[in-house]
Amino acid sequence: MNRTILERGLRLVAIGGGTGLSTLLSGLKQHVSRNTTNEPWLDSLSAIVTVSDDGGSSGRLREELQILPPGDIRNCMIALSEDSNLLSRLFRYRFGGSGDLAGHSFGNLFLAALADVTGDFVEAVRLSSEVLASKGHIYPATVTDVRLVAELENGRTVHGETQITAARSPIRSLRLEPSHCEPLPGALTAIHDADLITIGPGSLYTSILPNLLVSGVANAIAESAATKVFVTNLMTQPGETDGFDAQKHLTEVREYAPQIRFDYILLNDHPISPEQTRLYAADGAYQVTWTEQLAANNKGSRLGEVLRANLLEEGEMVRHDPQKLAKAVLACAAQSLIPLPVAV
Repeated sequence: MNRTILERGLRLVAIGGGTGLSTLLSGLKQHVSRNTTNEPWLDSLSAIVTVSDDGGSSGRLREELQILPPGDIRNCMIALSEDSNLLSRLFRYRFGGSGDLAGHSFGNLFLAALADVTGDFVEAVRLSSEVLASKGHIYPATVTDVRLVAELENGRTVHGETQITAARSPIRSLRLEPSHCEPLPGALTAIHDADLITIGPGSLYTSILPNLLVSGVANAIAESAATKVFVTNLMTQPGETDGFDAQKHLTEVREYAPQIRFDYILLNDHPISPEQTRLYAADGAYQVTWTEQLAANNKGSRLGEVLRANLLEEGEMVRHDPQKLAKAVLACAAQSLIPLPVAV
């Protein structure tokens, strides 16, 4: 690794949405500080977050107040917060009961109120991050009121992330409405200045691709000199990515953003338990695997170099372990490929 970068720290940009992005950020934030070893550390950490959610508390606030959906952004702010103090717990709090507040997250309401007070959703995100002492910067992918539209293999056209997920049908094509939506200048600057860019993990069609469909984002990633890492999902998504292996996920990304060339593809190589296999199969989800062709690719190949490690978190649910994932991502930056510095 370039000595200058090692001394000043890496500038990392993570792109995605949903629980996948917040999981990665919660692991990466532990590395936002100078250390005394030769291991890479982060000088800055930025997240670019999809804003196409139209369900739950986010969807209700979006419709009632005409603001960007705050849910994924709220989760990223919590993930980047300095510690699990009272404020973080407060932002996670969700109202119960059966009244108008039922189901709303306090963090969502706080963001909505601050956006109204300041007249600027992006400023509300910045100020909320300061309140939480976040160890990173968060950028909505766009401030345009965008909706996802999917053409399904069965011939139907569905509008909105919620309807796409509920359709449980293979997706033929995906687009944003309006098709031309501008990214935030700050997000493009972060991409341009980055040393390392990650895409994923997250729902392929509702968390990852929506960011790349925003005008200029895919081009900015392609033109950046940063090392680019694709983090593969652990499980398929019923109805949307049935039968997808790691290579198929990459093929879909290249379909929508052919200009992006990944340096590394990060894969979990640890099998889930038989009990987890039964639990997820009941819902139609299966562990994402990889073909020998993909695993044999090297750095000079079209797809990039494949790195494999145990990235699973202990527990009943199949989740990425934040610390393992963060260390594996930083190993890509350091080009310390064998062995990966992650726990087995």
